[in-house]
Amino acid sequence: MSDIIREVDEELRREDWENVWKRYGGYVIGAAVAIVVATAAVTGWREYDSRQKMAAGDAFATVVEKVETSGLTPAQGADALAAYSVGAPAGYSVLARFREAKLRADAGDRQAAIALYDRLSADTGVDLMFRDLAVLYSVRMQVGEGDSAALTARLEPLAGAGSPWRYSARELKAVLALAAGDTVAAKAGFATLADDLDAPQQLRARAAEMLRAVGP
Repeated sequence: MSDIIREVDEELRREDWENVWKRYGGYVIGAAVAIVVATAAVTGWREYDSRQKMAAGDAFATVVEKVETSGLTPAQGADALAAYSVGAPAGYSVLARFREAKLRADAGDRQAAIALYDRLSADTGVDLMFRDLAVLYSVRMQVGEGDSAALTARLEPLAGAGSPWRYSARELKAVLALAAGDTVAAKAGFATLADDLDAPQQLRARAAEMLRAVGP
């Protein structure tokens, strides 16, 4: 008797599954196909993205090698980097613009270099860390020539505790004070850096040297 009951129960279950499959089998197949297609699409996109990144890296390396090993003058190298940066992927474009600015300075065109750094610092499409770095470079190139008060004001946000460039910004503030003839502020800035155990050792050593050079 129990065997008969079990057979009937199994038959009913089989009929239930057959009914379910008749009603929803198409959806199940569709979902399975969608999963396969989605997985293939993700895998394909990752491979494509990887190839694109590798190609972008190769293109940047090629232009840098050309600039450094082809006997170009600094001005010609800057022109090559400027041409490359137009339409280049964002990260590589930023690197190219920094290199271009340095080469403009090397070529003796300091104003063009400063303008490039200032454009980088104002470009909201550039990561904040690199925008702040551009401010540092721009200010450094104007020490002794620009408005010390205005330049110092540009450094204030970078000198705060949370900035990755805080020690460089504090050092540059002291240099600006010295260039402006404010030896009291300069010595205070250098002394603070020289005594800061968290500051990079090389920077602390430079600050100590500056203190000795400024004198009592």
